[in-house]
Amino acid sequence: MTASPTDTLPTPSAVATPADIIYPPGDLYSDEPPLETDLHRDQIDLLLRLLRALWRDRDDFYASGNLTIYYSPNQRKSEDFRGPDFFVVLGTENRPRKSWTVWEENGQYPNVIVELLSESTAATDRGLKKQIYQDIFRTPDYFWFDPNTLEFQGFHLVDGEYMPLEPNEQGWLWSKQLGLRLGIHETVLRFFTPEGKLVPTPEERNEKLAAKLRELGVDPDAID
Repeated sequence: MTASPTDTLPTPSAVATPADIIYPPGDLYSDEPPLETDLHRDQIDLLLRLLRALWRDRDDFYASGNLTIYYSPNQRKSEDFRGPDFFVVLGTENRPRKSWTVWEENGQYPNVIVELLSESTAATDRGLKKQIYQDIFRTPDYFWFDPNTLEFQGFHLVDGEYMPLEPNEQGWLWSKQLGLRLGIHETVLRFFTPEGKLVPTPEERNEKLAAKLRELGVDPDAID
C-alpha cells in the first residue's frame, strides 16, 4: 500500500527474465504495512465481498487486497514491492495465496487495480505507482479513491498509456475488464452492473429476499 515518493521506476533490465536469473522461492509471504484507517480496511473488505459474491460461480479469477505483488527477482523492497489496496487478476486459479508472485503466476499482472488514497500515499498513488502500473504491470484498468474526501478517478490503458475514463451522469466509471461500473454510493465505492443496478452485498441480497417473502406472507425467520 505504501511507497516512498523518492522511489524510482525500475529500468526494463530490472524486470527482464534472462535464463541465468535465479528466482527467489515462489511461496513468499506478503509484506505490507497495516492499513491506515478503518475506512481503508472496510473499503477493501467491501470490494472483495462484493466481487466474490457476484462471481461466486466463477473460478477463473483472483481478487485480493493489501497483498504484496512480487514482480522482480532482485527483491529490492523500496523498488519492487507494490501492494495494491485492491486488485483483480483474470484467467487464473481462484485459490488462497500468501502473495502474488508474478514469476510463479505465468507472468500475469493484475487486470484491475484500485488504490485508496490517504495523506501519506496520495502523491505516490497518483505518480510513481500509476507509472509502474502503466509501464511495468500494464494493468488495463486503474482507479483511485479517497475514502475521506471521496476523490475518485479512473484510467484505461490505451496504446501503452493511461487515459482518463469519462464518468457517466451518475459519476460512475466503466471497467472494461470487470464488465462493471465503479461509483460512489453512500460515501463508499461500490460496483454497479452495466444496467445500472447496485451490486448487493450478501447481507443486502438476503434482506431483499426476506422482504419479498414477507410480501408473500411468509415469515423468513420461520424457514429452516
